[in-house]
Amino acid sequence: MPSLHRNTLSTLAKQAVPCALAAALGACATVPAPLQGQFAPVTPRDAAAGSQVQVANVRWGGEIIKVEPRAGQTCFEILAHDLNSYARPIARDPSDGRFLACRTGFYDPEEFDRGREITVVGHLDGTEKGKIGEFDYTYPRVAADAVYLWPERPNYAYSPYYYDPWGPWGWGPYWGGAWWGPSVIVERPHHHH
Repeated sequence: MPSLHRNTLSTLAKQAVPCALAAALGACATVPAPLQGQFAPVTPRDAAAGSQVQVANVRWGGEIIKVEPRAGQTCFEILAHDLNSYARPIARDPSDGRFLACRTGFYDPEEFDRGREITVVGHLDGTEKGKIGEFDYTYPRVAADAVYLWPERPNYAYSPYYYDPWGPWGWGPYWGGAWWGPSVIVERPHHHH
């Protein structure tokens, strides 16, 4: 009888661990609460061309170009990128133009600095004329209900040296540092406060 009890516990443990792991990973792989909802499939390029519903709710994101505090609100100029399944901008994705997102209140340009990834949720609020250098540009404008600044991604630097896991003489840790691969350096961003 103790053998049957042990087998049942062992089977339960084997089933519970993958379920708990899946639940834990699933909790990490969701869209942040302020960015959840249903949104119109309108891109910033479409909106700038005038082919949008004026009251469309959108979830757009990209890379911060400039932050401009104005009277009673802060406007973000953003280089638009497609969003991944978590609503985070896809790094190095081709741009879909620029847009402005304005939100009531003050957002410090030192915290929302150039190059950081941001996702906004809000409704389309017409367009605004501006310039990029000497070029006249029409920015679609979002009246933002939520502004989400993403944590900075770590920078990875890989060793530029040749690596052969077997070395020049066959199997073994003879070449390239160690048998498990080239060295990886993780560079954490420095926060200045």
